[in-house]
Amino acid sequence: MKLNAGIVTTKIAETKAYYTKTLGFGITFENEFYLLMHTPGRGAEISFLLPEHPSQQPLFQKPFKGQGMFLTIEVEDVDKLYKELKKKGTSIEIELRDEPWGDRHFAIVDPNGIGIDLVTYAPVERE
Repeated sequence: MKLNAGIVTTKIAETKAYYTKTLGFGITFENEFYLLMHTPGRGAEISFLLPEHPSQQPLFQKPFKGQGMFLTIEVEDVDKLYKELKKKGTSIEIELRDEPWGDRHFAIVDPNGIGIDLVTYAPVERE
């Protein structure tokens, strides 16, 4: 089983630019109303769809309102990515920090208002 989250948005062009330039995502497929993108290494995909498109059923026509959703992207070196994004001038919503449970992360927001938590998880200790 694979999961592909989809966001219905009018901001397809802005979204494409943000994910490719900011996070290095690639384009798996696109047409005039749909954009499917993949993470570097193709480990996951996310899609974006124009609202009210006549090819789509009513369930998939209402636009995302910009609240109540977040993405978590696990990276190998969150400190390195943080420095790269700061250098690019990317707006950081939550500064780089360590959590009491050991994770290290920071957060950005995409053009649709979706929070993106970029994290390096603490190593799991095995007994």
